[in-house]
Amino acid sequence: MLQVKEILNKAVAGERLSVEEGVALLNSSDLIQLGAAANTIRKRLHPKNRTTFIIDRNINYTNICTCKCKFCAFWREPSDPDAYILPQEELYQKIEETIAVGGTEILVQGGLHPELGLDYYVDLLKSIKERYNIHIHSFSPPEIWHIARKEGLPLLRVIEALKNAGLDSIPGGGAEILDNRVRRIISPDKVTWEEWMEVMTIAHCLDMKTTATMMFGHVETPEERILHMVRVRDTQDKTGGFTAFIPWSFQPKNTKLGGETTSGIDYLKTLAVARLMLDNVKNIQASWVTQGAKMAQVSLNFGANDFGSTMLEENVVRAAGVTYRVALQEILRCIREAGFRPAQRTTDYRIIKEM
Repeated sequence: MLQVKEILNKAVAGERLSVEEGVALLNSSDLIQLGAAANTIRKRLHPKNRTTFIIDRNINYTNICTCKCKFCAFWREPSDPDAYILPQEELYQKIEETIAVGGTEILVQGGLHPELGLDYYVDLLKSIKERYNIHIHSFSPPEIWHIARKEGLPLLRVIEALKNAGLDSIPGGGAEILDNRVRRIISPDKVTWEEWMEVMTIAHCLDMKTTATMMFGHVETPEERILHMVRVRDTQDKTGGFTAFIPWSFQPKNTKLGGETTSGIDYLKTLAVARLMLDNVKNIQASWVTQGAKMAQVSLNFGANDFGSTMLEENVVRAAGVTYRVALQEILRCIREAGFRPAQRTTDYRIIKEM
């Protein structure tokens, strides 16, 4: 049987962990040891005692979606009374509000709308860039695959068109668990894990940065959770294009999948193991959106070096019954009380200013 202490010593020494070793850590009951080892690695990667954050806004351009994932409470049928496509003027107003409070990024994402084609997305991007100086971190891999299939175009051509129109980077949404057994259960109509990764690999080859996420705590096994991390790590070895890893826990309320919310202990353990496994991804982001500010604060001593976003707007997790809101001043307070210096960053983790 693998000894947890030996595995942690190996990770702290800078040696790469195997899937088997990662599973042993996830199954360990010694949360404090895991946290201490992850914190040691965080300090090595981020020696200036900073915790970063970004001021941005999530803007959902439509909730109409053909995918109908079982874990999602946000999607609507085109005929539903609350189905929508966001009017452009409302989009512009949201962007202007973001810029007015010092925001540097918008995250535009939506459902897989059956009627919206490449021209819609290109026009949307161009219209934003013509009006505003803001980073567009938008359209998850499932959305990009959806556009490519609808248009009958190669992925490369679609991503190039989006980039040329103003897309700056791609968020890691739609990853869930990068394992097809899990995906067949929770999102049978969504892209495979290989297709998700293909979008990211092409984007990286086009010199676009992306993030990677993981939604855990539903039907996946510990091994599948670790395999997800290893698949991100393997791609990062080849491309170096992932700027951050963002694990967040499944929120079951109002979803077809149902079940129970994973515990705070499981969240902290998974976060720490991610820091230990992902030796080539520099930044690990806390998830106050699903865990709340207090748990996110604790996570800063379990491997996380980034507090995420002020997120002036968030609709997808809220649809699943979780309504944590954290104002900028609360983020600053949480970071300082945890013993770190807060610093506002850009999407690519350049420091704008310490606060």
